[in-house]
Amino acid sequence: MPESNIKIITTNRKARHNYHIEDTLEAGLVLTGTEIKSVREHRVSIQEAYVTRINDELWVQNMHIAAYDPARENHDPLRPRKLLMKRHEINRWGDRVQQKGYTIVPLQLYLKKGYAKLEIGLAKGKRQYDKREAIAKREAERRIRRTLRDQSKG
Repeated sequence: MPESNIKIITTNRKARHNYHIEDTLEAGLVLTGTEIKSVREHRVSIQEAYVTRINDELWVQNMHIAAYDPARENHDPLRPRKLLMKRHEINRWGDRVQQKGYTIVPLQLYLKKGYAKLEIGLAKGKRQYDKREAIAKREAERRIRRTLRDQSKG
């Protein structure tokens, strides 16, 4: 996202470790007043969140937005929140999720022009050996960078 008017609130690093992300999409969120204030204070967690399809609408479940302390009446921190997407996108992604092994996971929550946006990804679960392979590759690259850095100093 190269735009400069984007302020990243939180990312779900665990999602890229546990899933192969095949496609991404930006979706708006329906939030209450106290929720958007908590989002602006970075009091959000999307680590355990997932997206479900209910009555031809996509809803993000288990996304924790902390209560806004100055407010008299607050929201439920784990309430389901509706995603705002175009109908053809909902149908396309909903049909893909019906296939075995696919799910929709939140990847990143950010503010764009003052509006809360959720980047979601169409994901397929990784096997344990895929995860180990990714870790081994990352460690090898880290060793190579360290060796090159040490050689250039010495």
